[in-house]
Amino acid sequence: MRVNQMVPSFHRGDAIGDTALHIKNFLLSQGFQSRIYCLERDQGLEEQSELFKNFPEPEKNDVTLFHFALPSPMTDAFKTLSGQKVIIYHNITPPHFFINFSEEMARITQIGREQIAALAPHTQLALGDSEYNRRELEDFGFKKTDVFPLFIDFEKYKQPKNSFVYDLYNDERTNILFVGRIVPNKKIEDLIRVVQYYKKFVSPLIRLIVVGKTSSLPKYYQALIKFMDELFIQPDEVMFTGHVPDSEMFAFYEASDVLLSLSEHEGFGLPFVESLVFDLPVLAYNCTAVPYTLGNAGVLVNSKDFRKLGELIHKIKRDKELKKKIIQGQKNRLSYFKSSQPQKKLLKYINKLTL
Repeated sequence: MRVNQMVPSFHRGDAIGDTALHIKNFLLSQGFQSRIYCLERDQGLEEQSELFKNFPEPEKNDVTLFHFALPSPMTDAFKTLSGQKVIIYHNITPPHFFINFSEEMARITQIGREQIAALAPHTQLALGDSEYNRRELEDFGFKKTDVFPLFIDFEKYKQPKNSFVYDLYNDERTNILFVGRIVPNKKIEDLIRVVQYYKKFVSPLIRLIVVGKTSSLPKYYQALIKFMDELFIQPDEVMFTGHVPDSEMFAFYEASDVLLSLSEHEGFGLPFVESLVFDLPVLAYNCTAVPYTLGNAGVLVNSKDFRKLGELIHKIKRDKELKKKIIQGQKNRLSYFKSSQPQKKLLKYINKLTL
């Protein structure tokens, strides 16, 4: 029996790619035939995947898992496949976030959301990697849904941090960390506003470290640089690191005082879980998947009062008891993620589909 996966873009170190590879290895260990089929892939992943043009026609009891996160020619092909079909939905950012920066991105995300909805009549089971995504699947018209969490390789966080980077940024400044793509739904401009308040009314010793690709939407990134100039924010006060190796990212987690997210759209939020790993207090805007990922951990805020956010960051840095309490709550949430066993859920799904 075959349980194959469809992944439009198969990338190393990508949350979707890592989850697909973990699923494949688990299925092979359980005696299934399993391959990953993709339209494009990183160099070096040829042995782990095949191009989609070689996808075999499924038999009646074969299961196809389609990881959906962007529109692609795979969507129409998935509709016509035989066998049992399962969507794993990783979310698509709503198009309104991109209107002012890229008509093309707005168009692509709109098409993506239309494509996922069109798959509802052709799918036996739809899985969201968060409760928020599962609820979106219901809104799209899928009848049978469930939550299937992202695979998180906690072993990789045991690798050593980059000591040079850690020593460089572990100084007298308050370090605010954000990890994620530089795109409009992440609301980086609101993080900059918090820095402005902190610098003016709390302490000039402030640094925002933004770890993530700056090339995702150049017009938005350039708008942020211009916004910093207007607020007289210096490059050493808001740093865009671009994509960095894991060892450097781990150093930033350990050298920071708080992870701050004022994003207005998250499908899951892996950096929240990574912050739990590194005992970094999380302060986040309460929206979309954020409360489902954090549970009762971290500090959620329901409004963007930049004055209050600045003062709260200062309090978390100075009040050791408050910080200890926050971290203890995060440790409890981390235990939940470490103890979850999505592999068992996957076997249960497959067995029910193929009875």
